[in-house]
Amino acid sequence: MQRVWARRGAASRALWPLSLLYRALVALRRYLYRIGWLHSARLPVPVIVVGNVVAGGAGKTPVVMALVQHLQSRGMHPGVISRGYGRRSRGVHHVQADSAVSEVGDEPALIARRCAVPVVVAEQRSAAGLALLARHPQTDVIVCDDGLQHLALARDLEICVFGAQGVGNGWPMPAGPLREHWPRAVDFVVYAGSPPPSSGALSFPIERQLGDAAITANGQRVPLSSLAGEALLAVAGTARPEDFFAMLRAHGVPLQQTLALPDHFDFNSWKPNTDKRQRLICTEKDAVKLWPRFPDALAVPLEVRLDPGFFAALDKRLAQLGSLSSSLRSPS
Repeated sequence: MQRVWARRGAASRALWPLSLLYRALVALRRYLYRIGWLHSARLPVPVIVVGNVVAGGAGKTPVVMALVQHLQSRGMHPGVISRGYGRRSRGVHHVQADSAVSEVGDEPALIARRCAVPVVVAEQRSAAGLALLARHPQTDVIVCDDGLQHLALARDLEICVFGAQGVGNGWPMPAGPLREHWPRAVDFVVYAGSPPPSSGALSFPIERQLGDAAITANGQRVPLSSLAGEALLAVAGTARPEDFFAMLRAHGVPLQQTLALPDHFDFNSWKPNTDKRQRLICTEKDAVKLWPRFPDALAVPLEVRLDPGFFAALDKRLAQLGSLSSSLRSPS
């Protein structure tokens, strides 16, 4: 489908009638929320939603982690909520650094481990937010990982993330990759590669690169430059695994074998059909699932660099939200 969605070819044109129906249903749902027939729950602290309008990976979670670390550096107490895509459990779950990925999802487990921040997953993001605030009342801002289309949760700021593939052929699903019409109103756009069609929002470029060192299950750092003599099997259960392999090679890491797997792949029953002398190297998202069975696997962090102007604009908007909240709480 990624190939079909990249251009307006015969396959995508054949799917165009279904896209018209999909777009109509999305527009109707948004209209029902706008007129109040469907209800959006509002949490008592500011909510920042980080999401995308393109099906497949756009790099939302690294942006969420960069955002959380920025808020922490300012002395704020952020919390993160998510649906917990790929988990087998139901209901509300508080995520710990050692939580089973099958119970909470791989991305929430990674965020909790990397950022040491309260994380709660639930089908209804408002339920996750209330549970987080009840256990962590010092939380003063909530970041929602994904959920741009989850209109049941009211939000104060929206950040739309685009990967290098942009909007693809620009058509709605299933003829194209768009989950909803673009451009649409959001507060901020961050993008890799070329800028997407303008929505009038403040837009900032983002740079993605691998860290200089891999990490092991016990936190040991292994410089990528030291892996030249190792036999490595690179695995990636992400939306765009070839991007990970290409970045490894760009760092000079020799890959004896690569294995591309579906996004959010469950490694519980996976058995590598490889030479036992090979060492696994993977993304951080995959590592939280691989380490229980392959503790010597190497995880390479994906680092994102956001334009400093983005954080300056975000801080300004948060200050405005804080002033508004204070005025609403005052007797006047």
